[in-house]
Amino acid sequence: MIAPDLDLVLPEELGSLHFVGIGGSGMSGIARMMHARGHRVTGSDRAESPTVEALRREGIPVAIGHDAAHIDGAEALVVTGALWQDNPEYVAALERGIPVLHRANALAWLVRGERLVAVAGAHGKSTSTGMAVEALRHLGHDPSFVNGAVIQSAGTSSAWGEGELFVIEADESDGSFLLYDTAIALITNIDSDHLDHYGSAAGLEDAFFRFASRVRDTVVLSADDEATRRLAGRMHADRASGHPGPRVVTFGEAADADVRLTEIGAEGPVSFTVERGGISASGRLAVPGRHNAVNATGVVALLSVLDVPLAAAVAALDGFAGTQRRFESHGEADGVRLYDDYAHHPAEVAAALQTARSVVGAGRVIAVHQPHLYSRTQAMASEFAAVYELAADHTVVLDVYGAREDPIPGVTGALVADAFDDDAHVSYCPDWDDAARRVAEIAEPGDIVMTLSCGDVYRIIPQLRDALDGRIRP
Repeated sequence: MIAPDLDLVLPEELGSLHFVGIGGSGMSGIARMMHARGHRVTGSDRAESPTVEALRREGIPVAIGHDAAHIDGAEALVVTGALWQDNPEYVAALERGIPVLHRANALAWLVRGERLVAVAGAHGKSTSTGMAVEALRHLGHDPSFVNGAVIQSAGTSSAWGEGELFVIEADESDGSFLLYDTAIALITNIDSDHLDHYGSAAGLEDAFFRFASRVRDTVVLSADDEATRRLAGRMHADRASGHPGPRVVTFGEAADADVRLTEIGAEGPVSFTVERGGISASGRLAVPGRHNAVNATGVVALLSVLDVPLAAAVAALDGFAGTQRRFESHGEADGVRLYDDYAHHPAEVAAALQTARSVVGAGRVIAVHQPHLYSRTQAMASEFAAVYELAADHTVVLDVYGAREDPIPGVTGALVADAFDDDAHVSYCPDWDDAARRVAEIAEPGDIVMTLSCGDVYRIIPQLRDALDGRIRP
């Protein structure tokens, strides 16, 4: 794993940039912003994709496959933490003395000097960032932004705006969020994850405390989450002891939240009511799921920091249509609705399956789970199994998407499948063709089939569609 350099002194100028793995939503967003500012940008990725095609249409050359020749003319290489260290482009850059920047370092360079709004947290970052961007645009602020997912209303994951605000999704997984000079932060929640990097839950919470303490103006955080409540307590104690620090604004369903979520209509597209200072306002999103009502409340609290009246803040979120790979519809096949979700932690899986339940009606929910990372699978196999067994009618488990990690002996998707109490609720299918056939055997018209993972599980959707459309039913 290649980590960001938290002590890197950024150069005044960056020349020609080559992005390795440019097709990722985060990488493509940064590449697009650099290109728009006049940098020569090239990239490479392992496969064709709609994102790669879009970058080419914008004038950014993208090669498929990785080869040392692709970095010819580059003055800096931009990489992600998922890059294997034997990647030929990375190796060639080291041999030639070409500076290598983690994507977070490149983003820190991009946003230097801007009034930065950073959205962090274990779950809901991309959606909350998308909500904030859409609301600010609706209110006439026209922010610049870089998100980890395409915002449906904007049709892109990044763009330059004319306003003074720059909104980013700030990643905590490898400490990247500590790089940014943040004016206002929104912290959605803190959950035990990425312990391969931090070593312990306490280490993760310490990193969030360092991130929050460095914010210049205001930190908006959840009043419902135990870890964020501890964080608020540490920040209040720090200020009480005489240390300067940002003010804290809380949101959520808790009775003591500064911006309180008082009502949720969770069937279908979610409606919600929030209250602040004795004033209440109600709104409706175009996406389902009670977790999105919570995300919306966090964004309303963020907007309150910017002196937006409550009713205007809620109205600015009206009809929010979501971000890609967050309960994203992929249409129907033989009467079965297909969805994809980025969920890769038990808490995220639970929220995604709850959302599916809110729209499936009399049908069933069939999950296709791709475990992400060997370390997470080893640590949380039983937690994943418990969530799926409770919330899905049947789960098809694929093999592990290792991303940046080397395999761990004995850790496969079978570890999750074997942790189910009732094996009638689960099928382990490491072969994707077998998985598609198994889904076609189980699913009936009216059901929802949902793929879940931040790996490449979405690529199985055409196989699922073909298997469903091609089956012969009595």
